[in-house]
Amino acid sequence: MAKQARAVQTWRSIVDAAASVFDDYGYERAAISEILRRAKVTKGALYFHFASKEAIAQAIMDEQTSTVEFEQEGSPLQSLVDGGQQFAFALRHNSMARAGTRLSIEGVFLGGPHPWGDWIDATARMLELGQERGEVFPQIDPMVSAKIIVASFTGIQLVSEADSGRADLREQVAEMWRHILPSIAHPGVIAHIKPEGRVDLAAQAREKAEREEQEARIAAEAKGAGSDPTTDAGSRSGGSGLRGGGTGRGPRAGAVGDEGDEEPAGAGVAAGGAVV
Repeated sequence: MAKQARAVQTWRSIVDAAASVFDDYGYERAAISEILRRAKVTKGALYFHFASKEAIAQAIMDEQTSTVEFEQEGSPLQSLVDGGQQFAFALRHNSMARAGTRLSIEGVFLGGPHPWGDWIDATARMLELGQERGEVFPQIDPMVSAKIIVASFTGIQLVSEADSGRADLREQVAEMWRHILPSIAHPGVIAHIKPEGRVDLAAQAREKAEREEQEARIAAEAKGAGSDPTTDAGSRSGGSGLRGGGTGRGPRAGAVGDEGDEEPAGAGVAAGGAVV
């Protein structure tokens, strides 16, 4: 079990480090050596989990969809809008989301797999649910509309990045929905939809940061007073933990052995012959 836990932690460190590198440099200019430096792992450990740079990039593209959760209760259209705003917020504050989006766009030109399939499928499912609950027009083809929505979001976030570094992305996405909703939803439903999302995620993040700062201060004061803040915190929380920012595909199936220090033959060449 200790080896498995170490493998999971190493996989997580590699993916997080790689996301920051791909976010900074894109796929072609991202170097394995820089990923190793940021992840603080050996080359053997990296190739124990990933056969190539391309495999790491695919894991990040898989991971990005985990930054969004579509609520199944209540209004499916509002949940769809909220999910779009969640991802818009993640694009400003989460390197995994930014890297996944950049890799998806670059992947089109690199001949990689369809980069937006998961987003389109998830959007189509919510539109189908909207039809079942009477929010979406019955004549709408969910898959066609889903492709239009995902394509619109992709283009808008690129324009917002160029215009303001995505500072105005929340409002731009809201405008997108104001234009799209009348073509897919009943007017009576649209009147109750909030294009900006039901939650101010920026305010929520500030509140979380303030709460964590206060908890850290209390823990420091308790430690200075001679009590055990770890024990106290465990008693208050009941041992519950926070869900991570997504699991993606996780470590390679069956990867419970030692993470070797030797690089397997050919591991330094990505698909298509690109040296990594």
